Amino acid sequence: MPEGSARLHIRPEYEATEIGAADHGDVARALSLYERVSNINSIRKLTILVGLVVVWELYTRIGGVSELILPPFSSTGSALVEALWSESLLRMIANSIMLLLAGYVIGIVIATVLTTLAVTSRFGSDLLGTLTAMLNPLPAIALLPMALLWFGLGPDAIVFTLLHSVVWPVALNTHTGFLGVSDTQRMVGRNYGLRGIEYVAKILIPAAFPSILTGLRIGWAYSWRTLIAAELVFGGSILDTEGTASGGLGWFIFANQMDLQIPHVFAGLFSVILVGVLVENVVFRKIEERTVARWGMQIQ
Repeated sequence: MPEGSARLHIRPEYEATEIGAADHGDVARALSLYERVSNINSIRKLTILVGLVVVWELYTRIGGVSELILPPFSSTGSALVEALWSESLLRMIANSIMLLLAGYVIGIVIATVLTTLAVTSRFGSDLLGTLTAMLNPLPAIALLPMALLWFGLGPDAIVFTLLHSVVWPVALNTHTGFLGVSDTQRMVGRNYGLRGIEYVAKILIPAAFPSILTGLRIGWAYSWRTLIAAELVFGGSILDTEGTASGGLGWFIFANQMDLQIPHVFAGLFSVILVGVLVENVVFRKIEERTVARWGMQIQ
């Protein structure tokens, strides 16, 4: 050992014959009933809704609010049940949904054509950008006067109005999603020999599907509220299969408002909310679970 260096200290060997229980806490702990229930997403949302209903009922009962301004939730619920059984509210909801589906599907087709032009040519991209900048800020309900002049008082005018609510959000979000596909994913598709429709279906659409789904959701929400607003104006002219007048959900709200049946008005508004919640949590949620969530493109 060189002179002046520290002496090497060798510790004696030690062998542990028994390892005691860990004292830093449980590695895994069984969840309590409250924790298991609170981890269910639908239960948490239902609790919020029940809380809002209780506040609504107590405010109208204790606060002495006139029923012409805000009826109690119990009156609204009774009016809703009565309308479902005796006032053909279900048929009116079906009329609204059928009109919505017609406009929604046609709007998606138009948005697909515009997006295809935008991703395949510079002219198409300029066309989509110009039309979106011009027409997307325009409220769809502002087209009602022109719809009345062009198509008359009927379902065609409503469908035309719905197109404006669907085309631009779907086309814009789809185009943005396609532009956001990384070069790495594009090169992988080309290396596998994918071309044309197969390349779009297996590479571009899955990679851009979060944006596409967002556009579909926004288009649905815009078209649903536009439909209700349009039916408030001329929904009573819709003809059913027997040729008799049969309005939609918006017309149900308007007719009861004119008769000062305020609980029925709130029942109609509640029906609008219920349809929106069901479509969002049943249709779009299932699509989301089977696509972007399963593909690992979204944090659960």
